[in-house]
Amino acid sequence: MQGSSNSIALALELASNALFLTPPNPRVGCVITDADGAILGSGHTQRVGGPHAEVMALRDAAAKGHSVHGATAYVTLEPCSHQGRTGPCCDALVAAGIKRVVASIADPNPLVAGNGFARLRAAGVDVEVGPGAAEARELNLGFFSRMVRKTPWVRMKLAASLDGTTALSNGVSQWITSPAARADGHASRARACAVLTGIGTVLKDNPTLDARLVDTPRQPHVVVVDSRLETPPDAHIFIAGRAVYICASAQNDVKKSALEAAGATVLYLPGVDGQVDLTAMLRELARREINEVHVEAGQTLSGALVQAGLVDEFLVYLAPKLIGPGLDMLRMEPLASLADAVPLEFTSVSQIGPDIRIAARIPGRDQF
Repeated sequence: MQGSSNSIALALELASNALFLTPPNPRVGCVITDADGAILGSGHTQRVGGPHAEVMALRDAAAKGHSVHGATAYVTLEPCSHQGRTGPCCDALVAAGIKRVVASIADPNPLVAGNGFARLRAAGVDVEVGPGAAEARELNLGFFSRMVRKTPWVRMKLAASLDGTTALSNGVSQWITSPAARADGHASRARACAVLTGIGTVLKDNPTLDARLVDTPRQPHVVVVDSRLETPPDAHIFIAGRAVYICASAQNDVKKSALEAAGATVLYLPGVDGQVDLTAMLRELARREINEVHVEAGQTLSGALVQAGLVDEFLVYLAPKLIGPGLDMLRMEPLASLADAVPLEFTSVSQIGPDIRIAARIPGRDQF
């Protein structure tokens, strides 16, 4: 049993090494061992369109001259059973002679969802499911959210002074938190499929919204809530190789054409009072294979997302300084009662450089 635990732990470590790499695919690790528990091969899923973890582990074993006939494959997600961008991993394991598969959790993708296990068993492969399930699911919470809820996992990043001020009254906010906190925030950007902001931030700061402060093989896409299509076609968010989605509520063919020429995809999602329908926006992003959305927006859009019940998790950085009156984290309608407050549960509290990082979730939001 100890060998099995060690192999699953290593597979989970490999999966976590793919944190910035695999979206929109899940982060998956695989370790292949012989009957004595010796490692024959290992690997993790590559960039979308590339080999999955099982194939990488089989290739690693072959490159080392190891036969995997009769071996055990430890994998953090059910081997896929469908022809997508790559072939079925369950078939590759069977063809290689794998006789036992230990998987952490079933794949929530309806195209798989137990079919991979069924095909393995039909081919005479012993299948065990469960070890490392909680860790594997947490690592791929956005993928599970997209497959089950049909909406991305939404993580909102906020940075403020200890008294909750995110900027001076004139809008100046660079920099309240430390370089270490900003780099940590960029790691959250890098793991997400897309960074979401509002037109106010684009016009005021002209940010790139990339993850330049961490070593990442891919940059997150950008989503801008821009009701009237005011995003400048020369804005810094337009970086080659990533998608930019401009979400609008009013049609303007001239502005739309200019933004499309710059590389944007314009999505018309009209809501009430001339605003973008934020719920429809998230559903559309899920349809476009967005697993995780990292929100960095002004107080108005941030407040609207929270009041609409669309935020799952908060990542808050608090600097050890007091600023006094300025801009708040969120702009929300006043509550009539404390009973109406948005409930949260802290999942972690840690120090990043001189700052405090608090991760918090809406209770039960991850139970789907």
